[in-house]
Amino acid sequence: MRTRKGKPFSSRMAIAASAVLTLALGLASAAAAQSASSLSPEVKKYVRVSAPVVALEHVRVIDGTGAAPVDDETVVIADGKIQSVSAAGAANVPSGAQILDLSGYTVIPGLVGMHDHLFYPSGRVPVYNEMAYSFPKLYLAAGVTTIRTTGSIEPYTDLELKREIDAGEIPGPNMDVTGPYLEGAGAFTPQMHVLTGPEDATRLVNYWAEEGVTSLKAYMHITPPELKAAIDAAHQHNLKITGHLCSIGFTQAADLGIDDLEHGLVVDTEFNPGKVAGVCDNSPTYATIAKLDLDSAPVQAMIKDLIRRHVAVTSTLPVFETFVPNRPPLESRVLDALLPQAQIDYLATRARLANSPRAAIAAAFFKKEMDFERMFVKEGGLLLAGEDPTGYGGDLAGFGDQREMELLVEAGFTPLEALRIGSYNGAEFLGRTQTIGTIAPGKSADLAVIHGDPSKNIADIEKTEIVFKNGVGYDSAKLIEAVRGQVGLH
Repeated sequence: MRTRKGKPFSSRMAIAASAVLTLALGLASAAAAQSASSLSPEVKKYVRVSAPVVALEHVRVIDGTGAAPVDDETVVIADGKIQSVSAAGAANVPSGAQILDLSGYTVIPGLVGMHDHLFYPSGRVPVYNEMAYSFPKLYLAAGVTTIRTTGSIEPYTDLELKREIDAGEIPGPNMDVTGPYLEGAGAFTPQMHVLTGPEDATRLVNYWAEEGVTSLKAYMHITPPELKAAIDAAHQHNLKITGHLCSIGFTQAADLGIDDLEHGLVVDTEFNPGKVAGVCDNSPTYATIAKLDLDSAPVQAMIKDLIRRHVAVTSTLPVFETFVPNRPPLESRVLDALLPQAQIDYLATRARLANSPRAAIAAAFFKKEMDFERMFVKEGGLLLAGEDPTGYGGDLAGFGDQREMELLVEAGFTPLEALRIGSYNGAEFLGRTQTIGTIAPGKSADLAVIHGDPSKNIADIEKTEIVFKNGVGYDSAKLIEAVRGQVGLH
């Protein structure tokens, strides 16, 4: 990758066009420069590109719509926005712009992570530590420029992190902050408030909506009356509510008005033999799902019902992959990021699961979930992408979002379909397609620059080198190095 300053064009037409564009961007460029200069020293040390106007030349563009990539393009960025996308030879690059020669590179929209917590399992006890230092950096480094936290252990911390990121005080993605879990009696961790009934659910939603959260999440033991109350309260605030459910099946949740369902078929208990309404018993779920016929009438009816009611499903394949023997492939970047004790705990559990008598069931339900997601999309459902950095560890912020793209391809989606799910679909659910999710003039310059071609080899997404957020280019390697040995601590 080569960097240089733009030069005036030789032809009178090009000079005139450049002058017009430069004049149009004059105040905008000044604002962009002012914005970049206002970043804190803590943020600036991770910034690689901060010029008022930047041109990404000779780059392959995957625009996030699912359309075929276009080679040898020029993307002009100014005032935090994409100003133009055009063929390299026809681009009007303003004089003085910083030019990056990106021959051999691909630019994609910033990923929109729709199940991206800011906490991580602490080890052998059911308690989660807030990763307020490491996770925002890792999400950004991996090209995830927007996240929905999708359940919070420390909601005030998440809200304050959002404020600091938006103010340019610390590096991190744009955040859609989800409130604390709406959980009924039976929570497995003491970090969750236990609802006492529908009135309590309404009170909690109203309180956190006033505090500034922008989405809600129901959890496994919530009762149907509590979920209905939470849904109604969230919708009164024009907020959406999702759920990782167990006591309530997908069909009933859709009937109650939920907007999104997390994880997919692998957590839907409605097909369990002897299912008791309103009671969470997920002990038989994985075995049930592993042998479930997706073409059966009950499953097909559930899928059609979700689509008819416009209920999205969030794919979180990376967290479930960790329960499949000897998966995912061990990566040095993941192990290097972990606190030494966290690394030991992760590797020990991984080795134990590899020899588990339930190994065959894990592999079968994981494959069945992939098949379900393909079927859901084929029938017209809105599939979102996340990673859920929980389980027993090893699924880390950002890295897991990239792995999600790879697993969607393994599930049968094309790389371009996977990247659309990972960018545009999340923006659509959040109601932000006018600003994020695709590469087009006028949209926020939230972009990931990748050395390679993920449209041909989706694993190239791991070669993200620069991540633009609001037009400022961050150095992925520096962000990752900053958290070496920190995940599991803070």
